[in-house]
Parts: sequence; structure tokens; C-alpha cells
Amino acid sequence: MNAVMKDQSQSSNSEWHSRRLAATPRGVAVMSDFFIDHAKNAELWDIEGRRFIDFAGGIAVLNTGHCHPKIQAAIAAQLQCFTHSCYQVVPYASYVSLAERIIDIVPIDGPKKLAFFSTGAEAIENAVKIARVATGRGGVIAFGGAFHGRSLFAVSLTGKVQPYKAGFGPFPPEIYHVPFPSQGVSLEESRRAMEQLFKCDIEPSRVAAIVFEPVQGEGGFNVIQKEAVVWLRKLCDQHGIVMIADEVQTGFARTGKMFAMEHFGVSPDLMTLAKSMAGGTTLSAVVGKTSIMDAPAPGGLGGTYAGNPLAIAAAHAVLDIMQEEKLVDRANVLGNRLIERLKNLQKGNATISDVRGLGAMVACEFVNPATGAPDADRTKQIQQAALKKGLLLLSCGVYANVLRFLFPLTIQDAVFEEALCILDDVMGT
Repeated sequence: MNAVMKDQSQSSNSEWHSRRLAATPRGVAVMSDFFIDHAKNAELWDIEGRRFIDFAGGIAVLNTGHCHPKIQAAIAAQLQCFTHSCYQVVPYASYVSLAERIIDIVPIDGPKKLAFFSTGAEAIENAVKIARVATGRGGVIAFGGAFHGRSLFAVSLTGKVQPYKAGFGPFPPEIYHVPFPSQGVSLEESRRAMEQLFKCDIEPSRVAAIVFEPVQGEGGFNVIQKEAVVWLRKLCDQHGIVMIADEVQTGFARTGKMFAMEHFGVSPDLMTLAKSMAGGTTLSAVVGKTSIMDAPAPGGLGGTYAGNPLAIAAAHAVLDIMQEEKLVDRANVLGNRLIERLKNLQKGNATISDVRGLGAMVACEFVNPATGAPDADRTKQIQQAALKKGLLLLSCGVYANVLRFLFPLTIQDAVFEEALCILDDVMGT
């Protein structure tokens, strides 16, 4: 046992909590008051031996579950060869072959290329860089309620002030937001806002890219209207704007398709990928049309750790697992079971205003039944009650009144049913 593991095994959650507060800044918010010791598939255990069912999945990172043996084996094998060379200094074949595999399955028309990075925010920033070089323009349009990352440019694109933007300005110029055509916002309202933007703030000939999530993650699992995706494609074509689909959270089987854009029948120009692509290791990507991806000059893209070989090995294993275990189909089966259960709860519970999602990307929204106002307190109450019973849940939404469900798609049926029974208990009261 190494010194860190020995130190952890001899301490309690409360001791580590005190040490955390002393050693790390308050800006890194932590939801749980316990510390993980080990995990397997959809279950984890803390350092005091308590078991939890994981319906958070590391925020949509663990579609293939904790510690999948095929991912462990792939990383272990790579570890015996090399851990780093920097791809831009000494390349490796696994980077190229993974790029080829992903290029073959993304819903983008025509010839495509791909570059790997490390985080979702890094992928978003590089997608914008690529779009700016390709178009020679500076403006970028995103949507209210969006989440695109925490780095300064990515958080500027994010459409949620608390806690992501508060106090961090001023932000980069020429970034604009319009209402997202989903929950409570009609396509006509979004169109009018876009027209107003083009008349009052920036002409479309200066817009490099429009960035959107097919299903908003942090914004509340809001599914974009299919007609809105068609409208955005036409708008981008009309004005020479690059359409960027942010699939960092929606990608790799979560929505019941390999990628959420497959639900809409529209081809974006660029896509950003991360999270469940590499089974918990650090990897992201920008993939898109060759004519756009090739716009930056040599050296304009990259990163010291971009395309880390251990993460590349893990991602190869993830693609194998998704095919062998039919996780796209599994997402639909599990998502339908969860939605049915939540809708049954909704019938007798006026605090549940909506149940929504695609595939296994499901959310439940809470309001005050007397006023119809978003009820963040009720959401937090249910989240904490579930945690006491051993079920880990995440909240989201601009008003923090939405519970989202991000269980591994590999979860055993018995464990899934156990979690649903906990939901019955805590949401039925």
C-alpha cells in the first residue's frame, strides 16, 4: 500500500473534509461529504465502507461504468509501452487509428479530420479557433442556459452566470447569446432574437460560428427542437457561418444514439467530444469537415498532453465496449424505464412539472405547485434524501431546480431497480 492509500485508509471522512477545507480553495465546490475509496460499474464505496449507487457518472463521464475491465486492461497494456511522448514531437499510431474510428461514426457529411485535446473546454476553444481561421471572422453566437466549460473563453460562451461567470469578467468581446429554442422558448422567439442580434449588435458576415448543445447539460437537459436545428443549419449556410455541435456531454451513446445529432438529421460542420469518450481518462476532440479543420497553419493546434496515449488506449476500449455490449440500445431501454417510473411519480406529485430527455439523458424538473416558480429547495431536498439512502444524484438548470440522471449504461438491472425504488421513496413524499 502506498503512502497516500495508507494515509486515506487510516482517516475518516470528517478528517479528510477538514483537511480538504484547509488545503483547497472554496471555489472548488464539492457536493459530497464523503471520500471515494473504490468503485465498480455503477457502485462506489467510501473510505468508511459505505456503498452508493452512482447516478452521476462523474458528470456524464462514465457511460461504460467505473473500472471496466477492458478499459483497465487497455491502460495497463499501454502503460508498459510509454506514457507520453507529446504527439507533436513523436507521434503514435493509436492516435491516428482512434481518429479514423471516430471519423467513421460521427454524423458529419463529407471528408472529415479530427484533432485530440484534453478537456471539453479545450475542445470548445479550439473549435472556435478553427472556425475563426476558416472564416476570417471573430463573432461567436451561443445560447442562454448553455454550458461550454470553465476556462475564460469557454465560460464566456456559457449562458449561466451563477456560479460560472460571477466575478470573472470582463469577458472576451464579440460573444453573443440568444434564447435556446427548447423549454418555454419557441423557435419563433429564438428567430426574432437572432434577427435582433443581427440588426443591433453584429452583422452575420462577421459571425464565425454558432455553438449549441443538442441537449443542454448544465442548463437543465433541455432538448433542442428539431425544427430549430434545421433552421440553424440554413442560417449558417446562408451566411457562411460554421455550425458547431457541442457533444461533450451528449456523445457516446448517452442519448440512445451514438451522437445526439443523429436524432435531428442535420450535419454540423464541427463537433466537440469529451467526457465518456475515454472512460474516465482525460481526452477530448474536435472533429469536422476537412476544409474547415485544415484552416489553421501547422502548429496552430495541439497541446503538450493533447491525445495522451493512456487516454487514447482507453478510448479504443470504450468504442469496443459500446459495440460489444450494445450500449446505444441499452441507453434506450434504461431511459424508457426511468421515464416511465418518473411519469408515474409525476401523476401524484404536483411538484414535478416535467420529465424529459433523449435516451438515457433524462431529467426531472421541480416547481412550487402554488406559484409555478422553480423550486431549487425541493430539488436539493430530494437530492440529499437520496444521498442518505445511498443514491448519488446531480442537479442542474438555470434555476437549480432540475435533477439529472447520468447512471452508467452498463449498470446491472438489479442495481438500477434498487435506485428506482430509492427514487420512489424520496420523490413520493
